[in-house]
Amino acid sequence: MKLEEEVVKKLKECNCLLTTAESCTGGMVASSIVNVSGASEIFHEGYITYCDEAKHKILGVSNDTLQRYKAVSSNTACEMADGALKAANADIAVSVTGVAGPSMEDDKPVGLVYIGIAHNCRSYAKEFNFTGDRETVRKKACEEALNMILEELSQV
Repeated sequence: MKLEEEVVKKLKECNCLLTTAESCTGGMVASSIVNVSGASEIFHEGYITYCDEAKHKILGVSNDTLQRYKAVSSNTACEMADGALKAANADIAVSVTGVAGPSMEDDKPVGLVYIGIAHNCRSYAKEFNFTGDRETVRKKACEEALNMILEELSQV
């Protein structure tokens, strides 16, 4: 069974509605979920917030966070997940923000990615340092986001 199929199956078992908030993956996580038959039962909407203004306007990421920690940070990943959870009225949210490349951003290296989870009145983010070209970084980030959803739901 593919990873995204496992995620959809687990979301159905838990009767959880998922939402996504994506920056560097540009909708890749949402796309992998909706490739699974029956995904409409557990996924209604997701958000692609590629620029800081969208992160603030759509997800409510504070301007202070974006200025102090920048878009690629654990703080931003957590606020993105929290904002998506609230906006979609979902049960669990995953967020992805990072530097896919080919060049550094705000002195942060290519491959630096933060993935956030918001679920059960808490949010957290994990830091990853992926190697490879832009497409590889994005694919690895998507895979880890799906893994983090599974990990979180396995604790329910």
